[in-house]
Amino acid sequence: MSYIFLEICLAAVIAYLIGSIPTGYLIVKAKTGKDIRTVGSGSTGATNVKRVLGKNYFFIVMILDALKGALPVVLAKLFATTGLSVGLIPVVAAVAVIIGHSKSVFLQFKGGKSVASGVGTIIALNWMAGLIIAAVWGVITYTTKYVSVGSIIALLLSPFVMYFLHSPLAYVCYCALGAVYIVYLHRENIKRLINGNENKVR
Repeated sequence: MSYIFLEICLAAVIAYLIGSIPTGYLIVKAKTGKDIRTVGSGSTGATNVKRVLGKNYFFIVMILDALKGALPVVLAKLFATTGLSVGLIPVVAAVAVIIGHSKSVFLQFKGGKSVASGVGTIIALNWMAGLIIAAVWGVITYTTKYVSVGSIIALLLSPFVMYFLHSPLAYVCYCALGAVYIVYLHRENIKRLINGNENKVR
């Protein structure tokens, strides 16, 4: 039991630190010298990066953040050693990485909204579910022109997608909790949507 506890703690710490790597912040800082936290929404995510560097860097940051989300989960699945940890540790890593992305230790616990990194964790847990959710995000975002709407709907659907693909219960619960957390991080976007002044994708 103590060994499993050690595995869980190690997975959580490593995943959190990987998630905390502020991809968008570093790219904007390197390209322009600006602090992305002082621009637009103050988020370090791909949507805010787009406001500074354009759509090409939107996709670059989104892909890097998704990879950042997937990596700790893949490592956890590879190195978990016991029956309990095999099912549990990837979920622990997934939770830690999205917390790291949104509350980065390197940025005074600021960060992004964990959508791309969250989708990355889901792809690593169940690649079919992850690709379905990414496709839903793309269709909704393209149709509505609101990244926030695509993100919220896609993540809210994620536990149902996991369930219908017969994923482990721990994966379904993770998606449900992750969706609630990511909707919470989008609370200001939801207010702007209600008021009719949310930024559209251009």
